[in-house]
Amino acid sequence: MRGFSAQWLALREPYDLAARNGTVLDAVAATFADMPAVTVTDLGCGTGATMRAIAACLPAQQNWRLVDNDHVLLDAARSAAPAGASATTLALNLAGAIEQAVDGCDLVATSALLDLVSAAWLDRLVAILARQSRPLYAALSYDGVVTLSPETRHDAAVIAAVNRHQRTDKGFGPALGPDAARIALDRFRRAGFAVLEGRSDWQFGASDREIQMEILAGWADAAGEIGVDPSILVEWLHERRDNVISGRSQMRVGHIDFFSTPTGRR
Repeated sequence: MRGFSAQWLALREPYDLAARNGTVLDAVAATFADMPAVTVTDLGCGTGATMRAIAACLPAQQNWRLVDNDHVLLDAARSAAPAGASATTLALNLAGAIEQAVDGCDLVATSALLDLVSAAWLDRLVAILARQSRPLYAALSYDGVVTLSPETRHDAAVIAAVNRHQRTDKGFGPALGPDAARIALDRFRRAGFAVLEGRSDWQFGASDREIQMEILAGWADAAGEIGVDPSILVEWLHERRDNVISGRSQMRVGHIDFFSTPTGRR
């Protein structure tokens, strides 16, 4: 699994928090409302943003198993655990065996991971959770739907290239990319899970300059790797950055949240 910088994760965390679907979070809260304590595994935890985002939805006594392959991120996540929550870390390459990561927990959670994994990896996860009868809260899976305002003439070509890049290998085999949520919802339903889904789009306005600049640069790099003409990317990036600097840029980046529970659980 390829990692992300702590700086990028810190920049996106407040936008992720604002985007998380409240109806899906309410379903998570209702499932564990009568339990005195809960043990949660966070797959690809980064600096612990998922833990901080959903801790208030869970019983006061919480035990978190934070799983990532980056020791720096794991240290940051453990040190930033919410008050009253205990957190242990597990350094693990998620592209390999994941059984030990989810064994013995009450809830598996992950954010911005499923669009990076392959269909084969997702099938393994579904099979493990079905066998162990464990629910999954999966947030912020990119779905490929992007709206940029004001429009520029190369937007469609660049975003199409970005979506092709999203399907390249991210360390798990060919990635599901924008199809991740749709495929995951189907896989879990076929495995007998009840699934609640909802939108969790990023929305950026005129004041959100820093994150827009970071996203635009990342998209330009991705499109370049796919083979988009560099002259097109230079023109596109120049126009889009001008819109950000002038306070005219607005962006909507599509994501999906869902909560899957095995049949027989609330």
